[in-house]
Amino acid sequence: MTVLENEYLKVTIDLKGAQLSSFYNKKTGVEHLWQADANIWPWHSPNLFPVVGGLINNQLMVDGQAYEMNRHGFARTSEFILLEADEVSASFSLPYCEKTLQVYPYKFDYQVLYMLIDNSLRVTHKVINLDKKTIYFSVGAHPAFNVPFFKGESYEDYYLEFETDEHLEANMLSANGFFTGETHTVPTPGNKLYLTRHLFDADALVFKQLNSRMISIKSKKHDQSISVEFPHYNYMGLWAKPGADFVCIEPWLGCADTENHQVNINKKEAIQSLHAGHVFEAPYFISL
Repeated sequence: MTVLENEYLKVTIDLKGAQLSSFYNKKTGVEHLWQADANIWPWHSPNLFPVVGGLINNQLMVDGQAYEMNRHGFARTSEFILLEADEVSASFSLPYCEKTLQVYPYKFDYQVLYMLIDNSLRVTHKVINLDKKTIYFSVGAHPAFNVPFFKGESYEDYYLEFETDEHLEANMLSANGFFTGETHTVPTPGNKLYLTRHLFDADALVFKQLNSRMISIKSKKHDQSISVEFPHYNYMGLWAKPGADFVCIEPWLGCADTENHQVNINKKEAIQSLHAGHVFEAPYFISL
């Protein structure tokens, strides 16, 4: 475990998956991150690489060859290396190896960088292309935040506030987690999406055309809030396991396959490309 701390926050990061496992507000004594109840959902904040979402037949197609790849990729279950750390920052690395080459035929160094900046945590997904060719990948975040914040409150006291007014069109997912090509409108009075126990009965709400670049979790009963800012991420997933006391705010650069439409990785929707020797970085921020 790696611990970062300043006057506002104390955060903890696991080597497995370089996963944020605690986001503790020192001023209020509130743990804001879901504590991975294995009976409900056994994750805190998995890092998604080299794919986001599900693949048809759990297969990643590269140059016409199929590679076995589970939903959201292998980074979240991999052991990272701690590169460096001090009181307020830490860098973690997952370099390619023979095992990764068997399922993802590219040479890379995938890193997750954490830094406390006052009352915010900056999380940066970094990819270094160590190959002699262009590599293709997706990255994404999946932090789950406790709702409600305080005992005695209800889930329905809370809402998600978007940075700007939105006409939310969610992209429908099949039972297997693939896009169907259909959309449905999600009611948002002004810029608010009210949380209910049935909001995610049909799986995640996935948005491909948000104007906002920040979403905040707020309460109708008090002014405490937590925000996720995602300036470089064009796709957004919102999700909770129905009945569970959390909500996930998931900035993505990538997404699941579309039903009956398996394509080569370089043709996948929202895929990222990186030339040989180049470096990719995309930060997002979690703030009190």
